Amino acid sequence: MVAARLGPRPLPLHLASAGAAWASSHLAFAQLRNGSLAWKPELAASAAELQQSLKTVAADSFARALDAEIVSRADAMLRGIERYRHHPWRRPDDEPPVLWQQGATRVLDYGPADGAPLLVVPSLINKAYVLDLLPEASLMRHLASRGVRPLLIEWGKPGEEERSFGLDDYIAGRLEDAAAAAAEATGRKLALLGYCMGGLLAVALAQRRPELISAFVAMATPWDFHAERAAQARLLGRLTKPLVESFAALGEVPVDVLQMFFLANDPLTAAKKFTHLAAIDRNSDAERRFVALEDWLNDGVPLAIGVAADTLGPWYGDNTPGKGKWRIKDRPVLPEEVEAPSLVLVPKQDRIVPPLTAAALADHLIDATRLDPPLGHIGMVVGHGAPAKVWEPLTQWLMEHAS
Repeated sequence: MVAARLGPRPLPLHLASAGAAWASSHLAFAQLRNGSLAWKPELAASAAELQQSLKTVAADSFARALDAEIVSRADAMLRGIERYRHHPWRRPDDEPPVLWQQGATRVLDYGPADGAPLLVVPSLINKAYVLDLLPEASLMRHLASRGVRPLLIEWGKPGEEERSFGLDDYIAGRLEDAAAAAAEATGRKLALLGYCMGGLLAVALAQRRPELISAFVAMATPWDFHAERAAQARLLGRLTKPLVESFAALGEVPVDVLQMFFLANDPLTAAKKFTHLAAIDRNSDAERRFVALEDWLNDGVPLAIGVAADTLGPWYGDNTPGKGKWRIKDRPVLPEEVEAPSLVLVPKQDRIVPPLTAAALADHLIDATRLDPPLGHIGMVVGHGAPAKVWEPLTQWLMEHAS
């Protein structure tokens, strides 16, 4: 018998956030009736019309209807969660060969052996297989089928050695070693692709080791952390010191704590997702894709405490990359010094990396092409629109610019 999943993580917080949001509807109703509820300017006319229509509705009748709707939504969310937790699909163990390994870090080789090599750098806090999620949702296998040789870095869960790492160790150590080994194994310069946080690491690599890099791609990579939602970024920066102090003895920030920061973007994320799952046809491709992606979202990686200190405060709080003050081994990381031709992908519907934050990188690179697909942060790599709007344009660009 297959054990039930533990997710969505952290489950108690997801349930509490949804419950608190729904319960606040009663307070919002009272404020709407007395005209004290604040609305966005673009909704003012609709709000006034709604307020007028509610004047003829008995408050106790509306409250009962509101309670019934809250119960209905909670029931749908819980049915979706239980359906996910007990779904029989599990990810098969069919990883490609390992080209290189050092500590917890591996480079997975998707072939073909004669393809133009592409070193792919994902985030440190998520496993890399979102780029190879399912046979029909795999950017890596798509590129391999088109003659590119993707070499995907899987950082792995920090072990005893990695728990002492900072960004210097990951970039000037692990990443540079992986790139050098990949270039030696393939006998060619590498195209380089960084996704999300991995894009920042890749910028540093492209600047520091230009002799290894033929072309550079950044996908949904934040650079100017204060270009959009600056107050939220500064708040995260201020939380860094107590966060690092709380988990210093452990040597890493746990996955569930990291998940809390993503939940802050939208406290009703789980409610929306699992209510949607409850309505999806059973045994459908849509259901399997949902489960595969949710498994990945709940299969995060802890962040070494030194990396947390090097990123959350300086990047989010102080905006060191955007100001040209982020340093690796005492050398400023400057996209202006990246010599390779570059492609910057800025998904328009990104709710994790605000688009203006990512677009800033294109402004700093000296030879950059920018593409703004109408997709989200994760949808750009696994969504139904990804093959036409991201995978194929990326493939064509690599064919023209990779060695």
